[in-house]
Amino acid sequence: MPAAITIHDVRHRYAEREALRGVSFEVQEGEVFALLGPNGSGKTTLFRLLSTLMPLESGAIWVGGRELKKDPAAVRALLGVVFQSPSLDKKLRVDENLYCHGRLYGLRGATLRQRVDEGLERFGLTDRRRDFVEQLSGGLQRRVELAKCLMPRPQVLLLDEPSTGLDPSARAELWRSLAAARAEGVTVVATTHLLEEAERADRLAILHEGRLAALDTPAALQSAVGGDTITLRTDRPAALAEAIGAELGLAATPLDAAVRVESNGSTGADLAARLYSRFRDQIDELSIGRPTLEDVFVARTGERFD
Repeated sequence: MPAAITIHDVRHRYAEREALRGVSFEVQEGEVFALLGPNGSGKTTLFRLLSTLMPLESGAIWVGGRELKKDPAAVRALLGVVFQSPSLDKKLRVDENLYCHGRLYGLRGATLRQRVDEGLERFGLTDRRRDFVEQLSGGLQRRVELAKCLMPRPQVLLLDEPSTGLDPSARAELWRSLAAARAEGVTVVATTHLLEEAERADRLAILHEGRLAALDTPAALQSAVGGDTITLRTDRPAALAEAIGAELGLAATPLDAAVRVESNGSTGADLAARLYSRFRDQIDELSIGRPTLEDVFVARTGERFD
């Protein structure tokens, strides 16, 4: 499958701080791809470069076969962009926002009317077309944003923290809408700092301190961590982790007020029993869980996802 986006050795610096440190990966055509990372990981900087909001300093980016540094206008013509802050005119009606956006992209007459009707129907907004945007819920406004940005029929849809301010049901609805856009051949790339949201993507890239920490499907990344994960709550995480390593020969990672231990070959229950039997006086709470994307982040970076 050809790549919709190719990113090669991209670096970016803000004064003395290096926000991106040689990031390279590809996004395949027709997939929903997530850029996951905590604040300061570099995902927003990468979004701004992809959306041509900032000039590319070092490295190369291709979108739809066009090189961003050489022809940003051609790349921009392939993109639909949904920013973290809403870009709708709240004093206009839903369909008026779509008509204005379509005209900016040169759509006129019957073609414009058809695209507006298609966008409203695609996102379940037909019966709300004459509502003022300011009267809509946050979830409905996000659907209007998506309908607006897909009107020019972009090859790639970029979204920066698209679920900001949405409740859980509206967030789930948003990702169903992105899956529907993908079904129509649009490549979707979304930045997020929400672990449960990234699990909805076909593939994801985890960024940490400007570097690519992991790249694969959510299921593959989680299965690579190993078996069950044991979390031990304690007031001395560093000391407990060191003791577990010295006495049981297990890799234990101290994280804030907890220690994370992977079961690997043994079952989680067996390992939990061993740990509690030996260190019960140092353990305030013990829990067993399947590997999550946070476990992946911890395994790849040695730090907690915050």
